[in-house]
Amino acid sequence: MVQIAFIPFGIADLPNVGFVFTSRRGGASDSPFDTANLSYDVGDDPENVTRNREALRQRLGLACLVDCTQVHGDQVRLDAEPGQPCEADGLTTARPGVGLMVKTADCQPVLLAHESGRFVAGLHVGWRGNKINFPAGGVRVFCEHYGLRPEELFAVRGPSLGPEQAEFVNFAQDFGPGFEPWYRPETRTVDLWALTRHQLVQAGLRPDRVHGLELCTRTREREFFSYRRDKTTGRQAGIVWIRS
Repeated sequence: MVQIAFIPFGIADLPNVGFVFTSRRGGASDSPFDTANLSYDVGDDPENVTRNREALRQRLGLACLVDCTQVHGDQVRLDAEPGQPCEADGLTTARPGVGLMVKTADCQPVLLAHESGRFVAGLHVGWRGNKINFPAGGVRVFCEHYGLRPEELFAVRGPSLGPEQAEFVNFAQDFGPGFEPWYRPETRTVDLWALTRHQLVQAGLRPDRVHGLELCTRTREREFFSYRRDKTTGRQAGIVWIRS
């Protein structure tokens, strides 16, 4: 079974929660999905995707991996379980061993965990998600469902489109008013990393509990899939789970 390379992220205060961000390395998929594609929705051979997911599940020691069809909206699938297809951009669980998988190829995987280590969530945040403030919306739904407070959460943002690569030639039309602080007119780029951090902090998370991996998917061709760079390509994932 081929092994998929991933980046683990540890939080000392959360020994019972696992965070990983996969790369494109390892896996069984052929070009242009080479080689660790985890999405069934991009045109890859489904058998290869299944092999990749199963190899990853076994290596992480998970009971299952759960994902959804991501549509750049604000819906959250609560208490996610396998075999429940749906369109959503957020997942939550309180069950140990369930890996919540947020698939990306430039968008931001934002993984959330409660300080108790008993509740976790994953959010898929593209620029459209930033536009509708899905980071805050996802936090609100997560907290309301389990009776949590935002200041009790930790957040980790994974590899995604870096500030110098997030070009928007129609910024005013795409975003609308209110996003100017994160826009650089001279380069026509938006610092989506800083914007997401701002939205999480405004939602009530403590600034010292909001973490991020400063890894740009578009510029690191050997390590990550990037839709902006390649269009037809695979998807890596951010995965969060409660350890059994």
